[in-house]
Amino acid sequence: MKGKVYLVGAGPGDTKLMTLKGLECIKKSDVIIYDRLANDEFLKEAKEGCEFIYVGKKSSNHILPQNMINEVIAQKALEGKTVTRLKGGDPYVFGRGGEEAEVLYDQGIDFEIVPGITSAIGGLCYAGIPITHRDYASSFHVITGHLREDEDKEINWNALANCKGTLVFLMGIGNLKHISDRLIEEGRDPKTPVAFVSWATRYNQRTVVTDLENAYEVAQEKKVKAPSLIVVGDVVKVRDKLNFFENRDLFGKKVVVTRARKQSSDLSEKINSLGGKAVELPVIKIEKNDDTELRKEIENLRDYTHIVFTSRNGVELFFETLDDMGLDSRVFFGVKVCSIGAGTSEELMKRGIKADIVPERFVAESLFEEMKKTVKNSDKILIPRSENAREFLADRLKEICEVTEVFSYKTVIDEKSREIAEDVLKSDVDYVTFTSSSTVKNLVEIAGENYKELLEGKKLVSIGPVTSRTIEEFGLEVYKEAEVSTIQGVMDVLVGCLLY
Repeated sequence: MKGKVYLVGAGPGDTKLMTLKGLECIKKSDVIIYDRLANDEFLKEAKEGCEFIYVGKKSSNHILPQNMINEVIAQKALEGKTVTRLKGGDPYVFGRGGEEAEVLYDQGIDFEIVPGITSAIGGLCYAGIPITHRDYASSFHVITGHLREDEDKEINWNALANCKGTLVFLMGIGNLKHISDRLIEEGRDPKTPVAFVSWATRYNQRTVVTDLENAYEVAQEKKVKAPSLIVVGDVVKVRDKLNFFENRDLFGKKVVVTRARKQSSDLSEKINSLGGKAVELPVIKIEKNDDTELRKEIENLRDYTHIVFTSRNGVELFFETLDDMGLDSRVFFGVKVCSIGAGTSEELMKRGIKADIVPERFVAESLFEEMKKTVKNSDKILIPRSENAREFLADRLKEICEVTEVFSYKTVIDEKSREIAEDVLKSDVDYVTFTSSSTVKNLVEIAGENYKELLEGKKLVSIGPVTSRTIEEFGLEVYKEAEVSTIQGVMDVLVGCLLY
C-alpha cells in the first residue's frame, strides 16, 4: 500500500510562523525530508521513531540534486510511509514544489500541498518593510535571483525597472551586481532604496540598507551572505518606523537553557518571544523512584500536621501517585501545606491547593525561618522530595519535631546532552542559565575536565543564591543572579543585562 506525501511550507524561519496544518503533518509523519532553510526546531515535534532526511541546498552546493530528492520522496511514500517534505517559505514560491508534486502524480502517489508564508512577505515584515504601502507601492513582484543564461526570455527587465512596485529577489546575492546593473540600465533610479535581509525572522536576522547604485559595493563591504532577500523600492524608507523585530530586548542573543527537557519550554519560550535564540541543553532528567513508601505516607497523611513541597517536580509526582491511588486533594484536610518557590506554589494552585506557608525568599533557609515561628514539638512533618536535594530543611526541622522524608524522585544526568554539549558551548553563546545546583553540577560533569575552557567568555546567569554558590564552588564566576528565584527572575536578569 502506498503512503502519502505532504509538501509543507515551513515559513521563513520563525517557528511560530508555521501553519497549524503544517505542524499536524510533522507530528504524524513517519519520514521528514527537510531543507536548509526549514528551521530544524520543527523536528522536535516529530513522533518517536520518525526518520529525518536532510537534503539541504545552498547556492551551487547541493547535498542532493533535485532529481534525487524527488526519488527519495517518492521511494519513502512507495514504502507505505507518511512523508512530510518540509520546505522553507512556501512550496510553490521558488521551492520547486510543483516539480516534486508532478513526480508524485506521475507515480500515482497521493499528496497534499500545505502553503507556507513566503520569505518575500514574512521576511520583509520582520525587517520593518511592508511589501506594499499606499504611499510607496501598490504592487509587488517576486523574482528568482537564480538567473539562467536565457533570462531575457523570462524576465522583462525593462518592465521591472519601470514599474513603481516593490521588487523582491530571492536567492539573488550571487547575482547582485548583474541585477542592479540591469535595473539601472533599463531606467530604474540609481537612488532607489535597497535592503538586504539575511536569515529573515530568526534571532540572527540582519538588515543592511543602501541604494541601487551602491548595492553591490555595500553588500561586499558589509559581507552580506546567502540566504538573503534583496528588496528594491521606496517601501524600504519606512523601515525606521516599522522595525519591530530587531528592537526586541533579546534580539540577536543566544541563551543556553540547562533545565530538564520537560521544564525547558517555559524559559525557552520567553527567550524566543523577545527575539533571542534559546538553545536547549537539558543536563538533568527527572527519574521517578519506587512509590511504595510515598503511597504508605499518603495513606497516613492524616497523622501529619504539615507537608512540605520543595519543588514543582515533587508536587507533580505526589499528585500523580495520589491519582493512581484513586484519591484527590481532599487528603490535605487538616494538614498545613508549605511551599518553596513560585513554581512550586503555582503547581499546587493548579490542583486547587493554596499553600499555607510560602517564604518571602525561595530557599530552604527562608522557609525554615517561617516554620519555626509556629512549629511545635508535637507536630509531625512530611517532606516528599528529591533524593539529591539539600538536607538543610529536614535537618533543622528535626531539631524541633518529628520529620519524615520520602525520596519520590531523583535528578540524573540527561545522557542525550553529552553528544551535543561541546558543540553547543563552543558556539557563539552569549548566556548560560542555571536554574538549580543540579544543572550546574551536571553541566560540569557533561563538559568534562575542560568545562572552564568551554564556559570561558559565556555570561553565567543564576536563579538564586544556592545555585550561585554551586557555580562558584567550581571556580566559575556568576555574571548575574536573579533577585527573585523564579524563571521570570532569570528573564529579568537577561533583559536587564542589555538595558543597563
